[in-house]
Amino acid sequence: MLSRRNFLKSSTLLALAPTIPSFLAQTARAAQPERDGRILVVLQLDGGNDGINTVVPFGDEGYARHRQALRLPTNRLVKINDAVGLHPSLGAFGKLLDAGQLAICQGVGYPNPNRSHFQSMAIWQTARLDRARRVGLGWLGRALDGTKGGSSLLVGSGPPPVALRGRRAVAAAIERLDDFTLAAAADPRKALSQNEPADDLTAFVRRSMLDAYATADHLSAIQKNSDNDAHYPQTELGSRLQFIARLIKVGLGVRVFYTTHGSYDTHSTQLFTHANLLLELSRTLKAFLDDLATARLDERVMVLCFSEFGRRVQENSSHGTDHGTAGPVFLAGPRVRPGLVGATPSLLNLEDGDLKLGLDFRRIYASVLEDWLGLPSQAALAGHFERLPLFRV
Repeated sequence: MLSRRNFLKSSTLLALAPTIPSFLAQTARAAQPERDGRILVVLQLDGGNDGINTVVPFGDEGYARHRQALRLPTNRLVKINDAVGLHPSLGAFGKLLDAGQLAICQGVGYPNPNRSHFQSMAIWQTARLDRARRVGLGWLGRALDGTKGGSSLLVGSGPPPVALRGRRAVAAAIERLDDFTLAAAADPRKALSQNEPADDLTAFVRRSMLDAYATADHLSAIQKNSDNDAHYPQTELGSRLQFIARLIKVGLGVRVFYTTHGSYDTHSTQLFTHANLLLELSRTLKAFLDDLATARLDERVMVLCFSEFGRRVQENSSHGTDHGTAGPVFLAGPRVRPGLVGATPSLLNLEDGDLKLGLDFRRIYASVLEDWLGLPSQAALAGHFERLPLFRV
């Protein structure tokens, strides 16, 4: 039974809880987080990436027919085979492919595609095609709901995306390491007794608080130690992925990290903008994996890159492309099965001027949940979807 004295002790500790950033407090309270388990990093390419000029079907007669101003020189492509190559800016992706660390899923989308940024992103984030069911919870949040200590973290501005929202799983957002800083003046550790409290409530609150402060201390130490061997591009994406790498090194027990890159909404003068975006993406992702390899953590990490839709096959009059349908999805890490996955979409056999659906994105999600994170997928995706052989045993 909780005595008045113990209640007052507990109340004193609880009164200090606002000094702890919510994510640290929630992570500390989580039951046995899997600090040595596999980690998923989701990289959302905002705006609708032009998959045709990313994974280029130069051997298809339709490429030259539909792309004149935007056609990329064949001799500059990073060749995958005698018909398909990567954009010239994706040289670092070519190195990952040669190292067996890049899988390229082709023609990915969903039935009856929606060309609205908002609606299509909602479909990808909730894994629900029915608009009435695209509310509240996301595919990763649902999957993490069934785990002990399952947590996810957006690195970037704004609240956690719908994809991470669940009923029980911890989801948080952070933009910079200062968000984890705890007020030294309010640090209660020196005032706490070394003896374990007699009642369960006080013990639980005390343990959670100590764990949160210990994690914050570890993060501060990581911030002071510069990554001399990590060479990231000096860009926003570079800073975000470097930050994620640091958090993985700390061992917070976060299972899913999420961040964004964009904008890929290239309605006009696409060549220059798209080339710069892909160059940044490619170099940063390779730097991230190299950084984790140096820390001997890369085997635990897999990166999933997706965009809400591809672009139209035919370029527009502004030397850009408009909203389309299917596009490529990338998976990167030492444990992926490298190479092309699925058939290369035809640029001659179109549906209303758009690429036909090749792979349903929910098959990729099912594979990531079941075969990478070891989580059941049926409830998260509202159905059974045949998995793809995306990972090495």
